[in-house]
Amino acid sequence: MNQDLVDELDYMIDLLAKSGFFSEDEIIEILEDQFIDEDIDFSKFNISLNDFGNVNFNRLEKVFKALSHRDIVAIHNCGYDIEEGVGDAFELYVHLRNNKFNPEGFCFYTFEDVEEAIEDEKLKITFGDFENNENKALQIGHIVSDALKSEGFSIVWDGTINNQIELNPFKWDKSFDDSKEFEIEGAYDIFTKNRC
Repeated sequence: MNQDLVDELDYMIDLLAKSGFFSEDEIIEILEDQFIDEDIDFSKFNISLNDFGNVNFNRLEKVFKALSHRDIVAIHNCGYDIEEGVGDAFELYVHLRNNKFNPEGFCFYTFEDVEEAIEDEKLKITFGDFENNENKALQIGHIVSDALKSEGFSIVWDGTINNQIELNPFKWDKSFDDSKEFEIEGAYDIFTKNRC
């Protein structure tokens, strides 16, 4: 195995473990998919999950749960990038509408955003509405921004729909927890349970 490949593998394992979203088995599965063209036996890799304290992540989770009371679907680790994240948010919207729920808007961060939070200690939150209404999207942005501020996060945002809301600084400290669902499944559960 050449050094570039070794470095890339080390980086990916470290990133996936630090994200706190994946078990050891899931990390191996992701690596096998990503490096399918390489002849690598991932069972020989030593993968250890992080043991972060969840202090910042718990605060973020609290904000995301509170936003569901405001009819905003808040999704953790939503897609790899913004385009995929928006697609996932709209897919979740369809499921919610089919089950007689009526979310007004969404917010999420992607795996790319998690990577940036791990490396640069800032987390970007994307927001929007489901009707392509700029005024409504901006209103959602202000609700999300205010909810984050009320939990004590430092926000960098220009108050427009053209830019994401940035938590800066934000030290990523999520540990893996197999008792909770995240991504769109977890967001669906939280949104629907808040209405029972």
